[in-house]
Amino acid sequence: MNNSKKMHFEISERKVLLRIFDVLFVLLGLCCLGLIPGFNYFQFSLNNYYWIIVLAIYINVFGAIFEMYNLQVASDHFQVLRSTILTATVTVIFYLLTPVFSPQLPDSRLQLLLFYIIFFLSLYIWRMIYVRFLASNRFVQNVLLVCDREQVEELVLGLESVDPHYRIIGYVNSDSYSASDFEYQYVEHVNVEDLTLFVAKKSISEIIVASQKTDGITTDLYHQLLYLLESGKSIREYTQVYESKTQRIPVQYISRDFYRFFPFSRSNHNKLYLSFIRLLEIILSIIGLSIGLVLIPIILLGNIFWNEGKLFYTQERVGKDGIAFKIIKFRTMVKNAEKHGAVFATTNDTRITKFGKFLRKTRIDEFPQFINILKGDMAVIGPRPERPEFVAKIAEIMPFYETRHIIKPGLTGWAQVNFSYGEKLEDSLIKLQYDLYYIKHRSIYLDLDVAFRTISTVLFYRGQ
Repeated sequence: MNNSKKMHFEISERKVLLRIFDVLFVLLGLCCLGLIPGFNYFQFSLNNYYWIIVLAIYINVFGAIFEMYNLQVASDHFQVLRSTILTATVTVIFYLLTPVFSPQLPDSRLQLLLFYIIFFLSLYIWRMIYVRFLASNRFVQNVLLVCDREQVEELVLGLESVDPHYRIIGYVNSDSYSASDFEYQYVEHVNVEDLTLFVAKKSISEIIVASQKTDGITTDLYHQLLYLLESGKSIREYTQVYESKTQRIPVQYISRDFYRFFPFSRSNHNKLYLSFIRLLEIILSIIGLSIGLVLIPIILLGNIFWNEGKLFYTQERVGKDGIAFKIIKFRTMVKNAEKHGAVFATTNDTRITKFGKFLRKTRIDEFPQFINILKGDMAVIGPRPERPEFVAKIAEIMPFYETRHIIKPGLTGWAQVNFSYGEKLEDSLIKLQYDLYYIKHRSIYLDLDVAFRTISTVLFYRGQ
């Protein structure tokens, strides 16, 4: 068997690689800068090791906020330049403003300028190396599907849209009731008897089993898969691959017995985690309401001239355990926006005023929800609360939908930072997949990820 392999990095591995080498290249650049006579702002020493630690933390935090670890951004030259400039600028500013944990400011401004230039160039050069070599097609991973014929197109699009380096080039039809076979774009149909030869010829590194018909896994196919597994090929079940690649739960491919693969996060019952999160929510709510009070005069003026109606509005939403509560928001729509009944808001909804659009884009309209958080109706992070009318309608179509209600709804959430505004029921399915992923993997790390992405949403004016 041909053992030639292509180099391939998983999504998580590429993100770790980016984080580590961001720090290493910056430190290497500053090390070289320290060799210049007269430059003494940043010097490596065992006595000031914490300078390096603080700098590394800043790079990773602000890199996350400015989307340096978004793989779609990291593969695009223009977006890399934008993100690098923002990350370098904000990181250097914060580093200079924390002299307790960073070097004392020098007398010469030239040293600060050199520090910034070398910081930016080091970061940008590494990112160009990544774009040129690590994000190129030479690192594509060839994959084979074992699935039913009618699944091919949907499965291919579902995985390759998330990871363009993950290329499905062939499939084995496991539907014993379907005699005819077809090829979808470059995805070639492979006969069971040719499977081993095809895997060797095409340098297949992973085989995904996605068949929902167990009788399609014949004895011959089973033995070939077993042989490939013993030969070192990775064989994984589709729902596991989908979840790891998309960070969503593939509810459309499972039946009601989701308990066999959906162990809810222990954090949902961890008293220490929940107490710590609640304390943070109270602190953030007080800060958020304080900022809201400062902004109210400006919002009130904008509301008088462009909204022409009440400043606040309340609406019934479904919370934890299915209990309804009144959500509070700054009004962003015209009067009597739902005189014909409740409907989903759309991307260019004519009911949203010009000032209301600004409030939504900046997420300012949601500041009053900190009152709901203080009352305990909501959390800072969790599935967004939906209206009872929509919950009943969606739950009829999606059996797992009400699973969202096992935790408090949130001001922001995993679905909000990963998916655009839901305009129809089909969008609700995708948001549900993200919400279930959050419930399953809920942790401090995932909460921080949501927080950083929410900040990016506000800074890049992407609210909806």
